[in-house]
Amino acid sequence: MIELDDQQKAAQAWFRSLRDSIWAMLEQLEDESTLPGDAGRFEKRVWDRSDHSGGDAGSDGGGGEMGIMKGRLFEKAGVNISTVYGEFNPEFAKQINGAAEDPRFFATGLSLVIHPANPLVPAVHMNTRMLVTTKRWFGGGVDLNPALPDDAETAAFHAAVKSTCDSHNPDYYPAHSKWAEEYFWVPHRNRHRGVGGIFYDHLNSGDWAADFAYTQDVGRCFLETYPKLVRAKMHQSFSEAERIAQLKYRGLYAEFNLVYDRGTTFGLKTGGNTDAILMSLPPLAIWE
Repeated sequence: MIELDDQQKAAQAWFRSLRDSIWAMLEQLEDESTLPGDAGRFEKRVWDRSDHSGGDAGSDGGGGEMGIMKGRLFEKAGVNISTVYGEFNPEFAKQINGAAEDPRFFATGLSLVIHPANPLVPAVHMNTRMLVTTKRWFGGGVDLNPALPDDAETAAFHAAVKSTCDSHNPDYYPAHSKWAEEYFWVPHRNRHRGVGGIFYDHLNSGDWAADFAYTQDVGRCFLETYPKLVRAKMHQSFSEAERIAQLKYRGLYAEFNLVYDRGTTFGLKTGGNTDAILMSLPPLAIWE
């Protein structure tokens, strides 16, 4: 067990609070659904890192809470929090900002992926985190992943994200949306995963409080924006062809997360809970 400093405690507490708010919001949407069946509820699974250590982590500790909901509106929604610390394997440490000089690290954050049952309702991914090595920074982002893109929906999502970015720094949206565009490119399919959003990493402006406030507002933006997109389409009927299109898109989503996603790599390399790390994978997918 390590002693957390005030910044680490504040970040850890925020991610837990955000998790609680997101769980409540998604369960409320489940209650509003008119689809057959019972409204879904999150099931929490607490895990200890000492039970999962391995990979490129040395001495380590911490753990997390995995939350999965399988309901009538959301076929699968995963919202997890974790706080982990330890030492990187020296070779892996060379790849991490500030860890080559000293392999010790601390990380706390939240990650979520939501796969709706209705193919007209967009899937979404968000994660925000704080990392500490010999340096200290924030990272994360939010991106929309509709199986059937809708230009008006995409524009509304980007407008909300841009407004959040602009309230902190007018340079953030151009830089972080471009980063998302580059990050979510799937080379072997020659296409993007989703319709973009923002992605940022190694955010350390020299003002920790400002960087933390921005990271908090990314979470608040998701809380305010995503329910509007869901409610706009959750009661619309869909065809079998649209369902097939959704399942095919989920195959692309799974490919990206298994091959390219940094969070997946970091979790596996640092001895995280494998089920929590792979909660992003869709419940059903097809490939041609």
